Amino acid sequence: MGTTYLIAIDLVAVSILTFGLYFPRHRRRDLVVAFLGVNVGVLAVATMLGSSDIGAGLGLGLFGVLSIIRLRSDEIAQHEVAYYFAALALGLIAGLSTEPTVLSTSLMALVLLALFAGDHPRLFGSYRQQLIQLDTAITDEKALEAHLAQMLHAEIRKVSVKNLNLVNDTTLVEVRYQVTSNAPATSLPNSLVAR
Repeated sequence: MGTTYLIAIDLVAVSILTFGLYFPRHRRRDLVVAFLGVNVGVLAVATMLGSSDIGAGLGLGLFGVLSIIRLRSDEIAQHEVAYYFAALALGLIAGLSTEPTVLSTSLMALVLLALFAGDHPRLFGSYRQQLIQLDTAITDEKALEAHLAQMLHAEIRKVSVKNLNLVNDTTLVEVRYQVTSNAPATSLPNSLVAR
């Protein structure tokens, strides 16, 4: 009966993670399927491993193998990696536990709380990161920062030039910036091509 409760707790937790936190914030449907499938799959395998003499070592090895396979098969953003590992962790915690204890339930709640807080839109909500191709080659870093600040109406925090092409007169730059409160609500100038 304890396993049934753990499965129910896990399903509630992964539903909160997927439908309550991830999808409303990021709207990427393909990862909803990945989070649910990985969680339930890991839960099923970990439950079987937990009830046999094979042990938790193999379960943790499975955790590593699944992570490598998934992360090498498609490029996902860092916040999506966090959700992905959370789905794996929830499945392992529930699957390797034999009874729903305060510890296992608290750890599952802690995973959800960490993602709720760490990925909250109000936490550093004015900070952005973008890869931008400029239609001009700018070799001076200070001039580049001033140019980006003017175009983005933002305070530039970090600039990393990815490609400077003096022949075609372009600059590919990764910029991290903070949107200022007086930024106009206009579209980007024609000189920017965001990727």
